[in-house]
Amino acid sequence: MNLGLAGKRAIVLGASRGIGYACAEALAREGSSVAMAARDEAALSKAASKIAQDCGVPVFHKTCDVTSDADRTTFIEATTARFGQVDILINNCGGPKVGGLSDVPDWKDWQEAIERSLLQVVKWTLAVRPSMKAWGRIVNIVSTSVKQSIDGLLLSNTMRPGVIGFSKSIARELAANGITINSVLPGRIRTERTAEIARQRAEKENIPLEQVLQERLRDIPAGRLGEPEEVAALVAFLCSQQAAFITGTTVTIDGGMTRAL
Repeated sequence: MNLGLAGKRAIVLGASRGIGYACAEALAREGSSVAMAARDEAALSKAASKIAQDCGVPVFHKTCDVTSDADRTTFIEATTARFGQVDILINNCGGPKVGGLSDVPDWKDWQEAIERSLLQVVKWTLAVRPSMKAWGRIVNIVSTSVKQSIDGLLLSNTMRPGVIGFSKSIARELAANGITINSVLPGRIRTERTAEIARQRAEKENIPLEQVLQERLRDIPAGRLGEPEEVAALVAFLCSQQAAFITGTTVTIDGGMTRAL
């Protein structure tokens, strides 16, 4: 299927690894130019070089803390100087600190979670909006925690539902201009974040890591972790011309794990 993305210009946040990298690669394979942002310069440079070589499209990368106002401004200015405008934004940022109520007693943890899991989406979306003239796609990588809270992820459970409220609200304002905004809710995907959460639980409860991993797989009807490339395929479709009538919605990708309607 031709997704109609050739020649489009995309910003992908958190693009050096995991789901962010997979999204950048998927869009590049569809012919989109890609601007990749992440904090780790070495990993980002390596990722950008690989996508440029494998996909043969213009790739721009620049180190960027996606929660920093100054970094965001500089990154968008550099991207528009290079590509002319932005057609696609993939809001992707690592989750906040892991733990329950007793693990996050410091207000700084809460403030960081607000910036990382909610305001990052709001600020980047509003910043690229003027560049999207009569066509645009915004996809937020969120979490199944917006439908069903996840034990040990208090901050994520608290902040991420706000992304859905924001997206649902502005979708109604953007639709007339051909701009869509949707949210993807990954479940347990084979990423460093998933491994980190499993390790922390094993250490906290003093149980073998393998036991934690096996328990997590039993919760997934599909019987396996999802792959970043599977999430990226969904993201690419939501950015496509064929998905032009889909906006303000959430799409769960979790192998059937979430029980909530």
